[in-house]
Amino acid sequence: MVSKATLKYIKSLQLKKNRDKDNVFVLEGSKNLLELLDSDFEVIKLLCTKTFYDTNEAKLSKLLGVVSVTEQQIIESAGSFKTNNAGLAIVKMRNAAVPDNMREWMLALDRVQDPGNLGTIIRTADWFGVRHIICSPDTVDVYNSKVINATMGSFARVQVHYGSLPKYFQKLEMPVFGALLEGKPLNEVEQPSAGILLMGNESKGISEELRAHVHVPVSIPRVGGAESLNVAIATGILCARFCL
Repeated sequence: MVSKATLKYIKSLQLKKNRDKDNVFVLEGSKNLLELLDSDFEVIKLLCTKTFYDTNEAKLSKLLGVVSVTEQQIIESAGSFKTNNAGLAIVKMRNAAVPDNMREWMLALDRVQDPGNLGTIIRTADWFGVRHIICSPDTVDVYNSKVINATMGSFARVQVHYGSLPKYFQKLEMPVFGALLEGKPLNEVEQPSAGILLMGNESKGISEELRAHVHVPVSIPRVGGAESLNVAIATGILCARFCL
């Protein structure tokens, strides 16, 4: 039996201030739950249907005491999915420190606002083996449900950090490659073994403050007449060039 208080609490976590207060977030759906069960995230509470429980009993057995089997309608009433025949979970946020002086490719995001874009960028990073993304404080919250759902499970393998990008860049010992329309065509840029790929806001690009920290401005050559590329698509193209 799931209490009304629990369902109300799950609903409240749709707001960032409530997630931040308790340092938790909500995951929904079969794909995300299966990735969760294979990750190092701490599960506070998990509600699931009997079908999901019976199918994944071996994995769920390690969560004795925090798993409740309930009806699909109850799960859907608490979450944001219109249809959810698997379940949802309350999960502890990672307490991940921003990595210093790493020797691998990382992404940095300056004021990316759209949840779908951030989720897709995380999924793209996972595809190319990028393990860390550094975000400006005004980038959309990674624990927004729309972001998590757009990652298609990649949230479990890519760590997203928030902090002052100028301060972080100042102590870096790796080159910063900034995606700029006036940058050097990417096919003409040398590819080092490690670096930071900086992507800017959807409409305004990289801020003037951060442009001062860019060592190598990079652009994607345009053949057709489109004015610009979606930031998530541009990230994928640049990752394909630099991170393989």
